[in-house]
Amino acid sequence: QVQLVESGGGLVQAGGSLRLSCAASGRTFSNYSMGWFRLAPGKEREFVAAISWSGSSAYYTDSVKGRFTISRDNAKNTVYLQMNSLKPEDMAVYYCAGGRRLGSTWWEYDYWGQGTQVTVSS
Repeated sequence: QVQLVESGGGLVQAGGSLRLSCAASGRTFSNYSMGWFRLAPGKEREFVAAISWSGSSAYYTDSVKGRFTISRDNAKNTVYLQMNSLKPEDMAVYYCAGGRRLGSTWWEYDYWGQGTQVTVSS
């Protein structure tokens, strides 16, 4: 079992930045690929970014490429999502997830955090 706890969400003006963190505990964090997903009101859960267990590979949804960066520190059992140039359409609850496969679909991930709210004002 892996427990995931997100932090770093908040209110930011459009164009601003936030860094989300996801701290893992339980089974060996470095065995898992990690992803970030988001859920906005009235929308389906959306893939944002994912990173391989080693950190050597990362993937992003097109709408965040060039603005968001996913990274991980296996020594700290933590994955990060640096979000720059935030837009109102980025507003959502952001969830981190852990899984054995590096994927962009939510069912590929076995473990989920409780989510952190990101609010972007225009």
